[in-house]
Amino acid sequence: MNAVLERPTSVSTQEACRVVGLARSTFYRASAPKRPALPRRTPRRLSEIERQRVLAVLNEDRFLDLAPAQVHAQLLDEGQYLCSVRTMHRVLAASEQSRERRDQLHHPAYAVPRLVAKAPNEVWTWDITKLLGPVKWVYFHLYVVLDIFSRFVVGWTISRSESTALAKKLLATCIERGGVAKGQLTVHADRGTSMMAKPLALLLSDLGVTKSHSRPRVSNDNPFSEAQFKTIKYRPDFPDRFDSLEHAREHCRDLFHWYSHEHRHSSLGMFTPAEIHHGLAPELLTQRARVLERAYAEHPERFPRGAPAPLQPPVEVWINRPPETAVQPVRQIAGTELVEVG
Repeated sequence: MNAVLERPTSVSTQEACRVVGLARSTFYRASAPKRPALPRRTPRRLSEIERQRVLAVLNEDRFLDLAPAQVHAQLLDEGQYLCSVRTMHRVLAASEQSRERRDQLHHPAYAVPRLVAKAPNEVWTWDITKLLGPVKWVYFHLYVVLDIFSRFVVGWTISRSESTALAKKLLATCIERGGVAKGQLTVHADRGTSMMAKPLALLLSDLGVTKSHSRPRVSNDNPFSEAQFKTIKYRPDFPDRFDSLEHAREHCRDLFHWYSHEHRHSSLGMFTPAEIHHGLAPELLTQRARVLERAYAEHPERFPRGAPAPLQPPVEVWINRPPETAVQPVRQIAGTELVEVG
């Protein structure tokens, strides 16, 4: 017996929607012909003449710097009502005038400070941070001058208040004891009151030191001082509060000795700032290489990636390094001693 199976030639809309998992209302809504959108008509709509009048009033000289809500209130005090505040915003938006109406201060374009140090005493950066005193609202001001190439603290001091005179004394003492020649050094800082003071600028000019400043509201332009402050303040033994100015000075004296002579920086090839600043890094680097060579010769199987090499100290350090700048070869280094001004 031969059976002939006939396939249906058509499927109902209900069955098709059931198979594909679609609601019939969605199908009918999507297949319905699109009607052209009609402009919204409402008896509350302002006429074109009224809209032009509202725009003219908003652009009057006395209202140019005022927000629509203020214009609306002032017109009510004068016995006038043109439209609602929201309608004023719509009229301004239609005329592409929906923006800040007050005069704005246009800040000048500040150049990005780009400084490079290829040896110690070429670029210093300095900043001031507050230390909590014995009671609330009592602070001690810590001044720190840092060499960006070696991270060596070339000078520091603490006072009860921020003072341009003290900043002048600190920098002058650091420059004198460091034996810095005229035209050799650039001192970088942010735009604090003491940093921007005219007496300090005149001092640096007399000493032949170039001054540099961060851009306003850009903390990344002074990264080395900011990182150094974070390192010392996150030390486990850093006090929450200092009992006195003498307590703060005593603690910072030990702290900065540790930072410059014992703390090994990953960005310095795990050398201390003093070793980089005083030119000891090349000799120590050679010694490290010999130790690693001996270890590799004794047990090469423990080094699957080949002979190990010691971490290299930096050959140049940048503030805002240009992306196209290439790395230069290693060079010899030399430096100065730590300066503390009390």
